[in-house]
Amino acid sequence: MTVLLNFESLTKAYGPRPLFAGLTMDLNTGERVGLIGPNGSGKSTLLKILAGLEAPDAGIVALRKTTRLGYAPQEPTFEAGLTVEQVVAAGMSDLPLEDYERDTQVSITLTKMGFADPIQRVETLSGGWRKRLALARELAREPDLLLLDEPTNHLDLEGILWLEELLQNAPFAFLVVSHDRYFLENVANQVVELNRTYPDGYFRAAGSYSAFLSKREEFLEGQAARELVLANQVRREVDWLSRKAPARTRKSSSRIEAAGQLMSELAEVKFRNAQSQTVQIDFSSTGRQSRKLLVAEGLAKSLGGKALFRDLSFVLSPRMKLGLLGSNGSGKSTLLRLLNEELAPDAGTIARAEGLRVVTFDQNREQLDRAVTLRRALLPNGDTVVYQGRSIHVSAWAKRFLFRSDQLDVPVGDLSGGEQARILIARLMVQPADVLLLDEPTNDLDLPSLEVLEEGLAEFPGALVLVTHDRYLLDRLCTELVGLGRGEARLFADCAQWLAAQASFPEVTARPTKAAAKPSAKGAEKAKRLTYPEQRELEQMEGKILAAEEAFASRERAVGEAAGDHVRMQEACTAMQLAQEEVDRLYARWAELEAKQK
Repeated sequence: MTVLLNFESLTKAYGPRPLFAGLTMDLNTGERVGLIGPNGSGKSTLLKILAGLEAPDAGIVALRKTTRLGYAPQEPTFEAGLTVEQVVAAGMSDLPLEDYERDTQVSITLTKMGFADPIQRVETLSGGWRKRLALARELAREPDLLLLDEPTNHLDLEGILWLEELLQNAPFAFLVVSHDRYFLENVANQVVELNRTYPDGYFRAAGSYSAFLSKREEFLEGQAARELVLANQVRREVDWLSRKAPARTRKSSSRIEAAGQLMSELAEVKFRNAQSQTVQIDFSSTGRQSRKLLVAEGLAKSLGGKALFRDLSFVLSPRMKLGLLGSNGSGKSTLLRLLNEELAPDAGTIARAEGLRVVTFDQNREQLDRAVTLRRALLPNGDTVVYQGRSIHVSAWAKRFLFRSDQLDVPVGDLSGGEQARILIARLMVQPADVLLLDEPTNDLDLPSLEVLEEGLAEFPGALVLVTHDRYLLDRLCTELVGLGRGEARLFADCAQWLAAQASFPEVTARPTKAAAKPSAKGAEKAKRLTYPEQRELEQMEGKILAAEEAFASRERAVGEAAGDHVRMQEACTAMQLAQEEVDRLYARWAELEAKQK
């Protein structure tokens, strides 16, 4: 095993508040390290320091001379106007390669990463494809060590599984920050938690994530027991020190010094044990006992000419937890908007109990005004909140969600993604609800907060409809799962059953070029194997594809024209994605008809 990178005594603080101090660690060949820790512990900052993008306040980072380092940030940025192949090529500009070698490597990498169009402009990419492009830029460099910051954010479940397979077969070592527990379990052979609750500022354990949990529990139990032992010893020493002076003079000065050391050690252990504080989450219910809170019958919805789902029926009753599964664009968020009466179904009905109270969590956090302070975001109309019959001051309410008093006047826009998510959860908790509609509530939450959120949702007595790519959360909470995709909606028992169903469908082949897909004269002679409607469809296919590609080009231009307008940009990108999917569908159908006539 060879050391690729090591750092010693790393310290970093922002203002008076330290993120971490005195961190020392090695990263070696063959190691696949998952990095976890509470929000604010410095995970992303540590990766930036290791990548050379930030300087530590103290300590050193040593990279082995021959080690090639890669870094994929949490929110990748690309220069507007570039194509995906230009982005990857620019990432290789410092490598000693001939132009043809670079072009070949770019082409191979983009193909492996699933990019069908190398000249697609970066501003047209969705969040998930921007993640893929950031990875492609680093993988093309063939790194020895890759630093990954929340790589599963913005990926749908299929994208997460793809990334898992890529990392499981990776020839390089990596350090990955993630809060996805199944992902960590499947890709990591070591786990490190940054947390000031540990003497060295972190706890590291070899093995899977589940093995880490077991070893961490043993350590924390031992540290808690150590606090009790020290407390008893200090209590005896304080009793001795409080005796009259003549009694003390008969004792050696060394015992006095030892008592002082015991007190210091106890204070340090108490401080570390106190760092394990977690957010407190407990959702409010109206207490309604109606057996049928919401009844959906025969729902169907299409957007942009694309059928999302049809014939979808279910009943929401108290304590029901319904999970929604499907790839990006399959209609999960659209279904939530139907249930919240923001959209109308194309067919079917939604019957709601009289006076039904529905509370929503928006994954884009558009409910948050980033210009207001944390104080006003938590409590818009004063400095106290009434929660479960008790009046609570804003400072105590903020502390419940792990905010410090000195953060109350900080603008929301200056807070981390995890802190913004906790604000939305705090606001949900003060709204009594019959039904919770949660769209990706786990994004940016640290693992301790995520675990408490699970408990709060599990105990919520109303109904829950949950959209998340967190397989562990879905399996842990949901009583039923609805899988959306290919214009259909089906019920599943768990994520594994849904994944097995996806695997039963043949994969859509890569989009062929027009030259490859165009029917040949020889193929036309065999067209008699097609039915008459299929033959007519095949003859008209080229015209349909040309029209679909023109529609896509129009949607692509609309994206460029919407620059600077967030709402228009989001709508334009959605329309462009639907147009792209229609083109892909037509090419796949063309290939299917061709194969049938041979």
